[in-house]
Amino acid sequence: MYLGIDIGTSELKALLLDDSGEIVGSAHAALTVQRPHPHWAEQNPEDWWQACGRVVSELRQHYPHQWAAIRGIGLSGQMHGAVLLDSDGHVLRPCILWNDTRSAAECDWLREHHPEMMRISGNMIMPGFTAPKLVWVARHEPEIFSKVAKVLLPKDYLRWRLTGEFASDPSDAAGTLWLDVAKRDWSDELLAMTDLSRTQMPSLVEGSAVSGNLRAALATEWGLSSSVLVAGGGGDNATSAVGVGAVEPGDAFISLGTSGVIFVVNDALQADPDSGVHAFCHALPGRWHQMSVMLSAASCLRWVCNLLSVTESQLMEEVAQLTEDERRGAPLFLPYLSGERTPHNDPQATGSFFNLRHETSRALLGYAVIEGVSFGLADGLQVLGSAAIYQCSLTGGGARSQVWAQLLADVLAIPMVTHPASSSGALGAARLAWLADGGVPGEVCLKPPIVARYTPQASRGEWLSQRLALFRLLYQQQQAARALLP
Repeated sequence: MYLGIDIGTSELKALLLDDSGEIVGSAHAALTVQRPHPHWAEQNPEDWWQACGRVVSELRQHYPHQWAAIRGIGLSGQMHGAVLLDSDGHVLRPCILWNDTRSAAECDWLREHHPEMMRISGNMIMPGFTAPKLVWVARHEPEIFSKVAKVLLPKDYLRWRLTGEFASDPSDAAGTLWLDVAKRDWSDELLAMTDLSRTQMPSLVEGSAVSGNLRAALATEWGLSSSVLVAGGGGDNATSAVGVGAVEPGDAFISLGTSGVIFVVNDALQADPDSGVHAFCHALPGRWHQMSVMLSAASCLRWVCNLLSVTESQLMEEVAQLTEDERRGAPLFLPYLSGERTPHNDPQATGSFFNLRHETSRALLGYAVIEGVSFGLADGLQVLGSAAIYQCSLTGGGARSQVWAQLLADVLAIPMVTHPASSSGALGAARLAWLADGGVPGEVCLKPPIVARYTPQASRGEWLSQRLALFRLLYQQQQAARALLP
């Protein structure tokens, strides 16, 4: 048996996987994000550990025999977060999350003083990445920065609590701007640009390699053997790719989670930092990937549902009843509730509706939101350039909606396929633990069953293209309007 743990933004998930590739059971625990100031997004690392304890208790209670047979644990986690520890292992401040954009000014400073950062890291300098966050801490919280002994990513903080080891993997480390992505190793030159050194970083192991073993005292507490290994694991999107079998060049998936991601596998680094496309290491050795990322995806639907006091499933049922003519006349929505990454790299971008009228129904607002997110993904696909995508797996909470899946197929002109809901970062993490325990990639990283296929409808392509052009114009006009603000 193998345990996969995934630290998301809104919840921590875990599942049990047997050595025939079948999912035995799963559990999850909710997490919350603190936003004490505009552009800030933080979480307390202790909350992840408490959530981990809750899912462990649930799985252990419901699957006692399978639990006792666990041989390995794999980790997946939200990327870019900055967990700062002092020399005694105390957390110095709340973790600054991936969707925190407070470090926009620090990004400008890095671009001006260290333009070579993009060349070495293979990525554009953006507020979501870890390195600018540390520059912000150095400037605004110097007493904390002076005490930093280790900088850990979210899943690697959990690994430290599990094993006592400070370790990470190249797929997650690639999102810090401190990694030489081509060499899959920390860059001393990049670290020096932010007044840090290799000693403050965790060691690196591949995602399918062993990073340590469960601490003896914790193993006893959890009813497990102290020989249980903990695999390197990976960033959430790389492990999700392993979960949907996207491990060979040309494989692709779209994630509709809190953020929205288009992920394409490569057999070599294909970096184009000026485009805003992320070029990261995959969770498996000898593989890389390109990734287009928008900061708000399914979280936009959650936001509008909260405003309208309606459940997501109920609103999507109402959206499904709209006629094509109603959709063609719907409001347009800019989905930039947390700013935007690919392709705009615009932390100041904001969300907005256009073309509201007295007769606008909440179903039309719901449609506008999922269409706006789909248009944002189209912008990301456009800058992926030469990436040839013939079919996309669709994952994340948004993948449960047939309406949204068909809309994405129509907007992107790419066939979409969906899989069982359990195909996630937690599944990919469990698979990496299996690989670390001697599993063979060709037998472990299989593509899950296809639940449904969605083929692009050419008849909708023309009017959706017109609305996409208006969507892009609205963003340009917003940029011009923001320039006039005091």
